[in-house]
Amino acid sequence: MNQTPSGAGSGRAVGFYEISLQGHLDPRWATRLEVSSLSHESDGTTALRVAVVDQAALHGLLHKIRDLGLPLISVVPADRVDTTHTTIDPTSHATNAPKGNQT
Repeated sequence: MNQTPSGAGSGRAVGFYEISLQGHLDPRWATRLEVSSLSHESDGTTALRVAVVDQAALHGLLHKIRDLGLPLISVVPADRVDTTHTTIDPTSHATNAPKGNQT
């Protein structure tokens, strides 16, 4: 991610990441985790696509994921958020939350 270090200028570059979690996360978490999109993958994982302004924002999201006890599979930097995946509507009322992680 190319960006100016914190406090060393006013311009910030946005970094894009895809975060993979074990299980199919309920779509309501897209809003709660403040991610660009959430999609259920055929291998039983959930892909979160997120744009972050700096590493602190990325670490903040990863802390939320950790605090919720969600099983993290991977964090992969991306050139841009992939819009070819089917996005789950965060306003839908699906109940596919991972076991033991409903809040």
